Amino acid sequence: MAEITAALVKDLREKTGVGMMDCKKALAENNGDLEASIDWLRAKGLSKAAKKADRVSAEGVVAAAVSGTTGAVIELNSETDFVARNGDFQKAAATYAKLALTAADHDALLKADAGGATVTDQVTNLIATIGENITLRRSAKVNVANGAVVSYVHGAIADGVGRIGVLVALESTADKAALESIGRKVAQHIAASSPLALTERDIDADRVEREKAVLLEQLKEDPKAQGKPQQVLDKMIEGRMRKFFEESVLLKQAFVHNPDLSVEAAVAEAAKAAGAPIAVKSFVRFAVGEGVEKRADDFAAEVAAMSKPS
Repeated sequence: MAEITAALVKDLREKTGVGMMDCKKALAENNGDLEASIDWLRAKGLSKAAKKADRVSAEGVVAAAVSGTTGAVIELNSETDFVARNGDFQKAAATYAKLALTAADHDALLKADAGGATVTDQVTNLIATIGENITLRRSAKVNVANGAVVSYVHGAIADGVGRIGVLVALESTADKAALESIGRKVAQHIAASSPLALTERDIDADRVEREKAVLLEQLKEDPKAQGKPQQVLDKMIEGRMRKFFEESVLLKQAFVHNPDLSVEAAVAEAAKAAGAPIAVKSFVRFAVGEGVEKRADDFAAEVAAMSKPS
């Protein structure tokens, strides 16, 4: 029998997009013959995974998991919402969220063992089984030394799996039940309000400068600002930036459960009731498909093109 080298396995994987273990098995079944192995994988329905890789995957699910004072959230994408409702797809997402709890970063998660195969290889096998492009697009973790990490999944379709996933890390010596209560409310607020950052300092400086530039252009078109001295314009910019921060920073936002309070004030009230300080240390919010440019296919044009004589 021919020697199945790592280089040969790598070559087959690059040509087919199939997982390492399946490539190794194909080569073993075909005595190291690369072309025969490709045909073997095609016959098994595995190599079709490679053909899906250029398709836009902007649907899918978000899954969250918490263990102790660490939480993780992942986004597993598919091409259609139909696949997102697939039980195996949802189960895979939940598994990857749990693996993310102990992974150092996203690259480490992709290389993590998921029952005898890496996560990357498992995703490739999912592509072959389900027949759509699937990507484990991103993952994130939050943790706190003392306190609690609370998760909330909006639109849950399975335990810890849905369309929007939120993690909130609370630092406190307060009772766990009290932290879970206020943490869930804050997480629900984050799901609804999508804050940019925890505090003003956490907003990227470039984002702040872009906002100021936009406001400046708006002032140029504002009749109320025409002819005003620069000092007055600066004050107007300052006021509008204050509003921007109130709308964008978590702790400054009006609390969805009680708009008369800011999130910061609502947490302070919860801390007073719990008899111990509570600090929101960090949060993560994932929503399915955010930031992914969806391809808008012109179906009518496609049909018309197909009907043209060659």
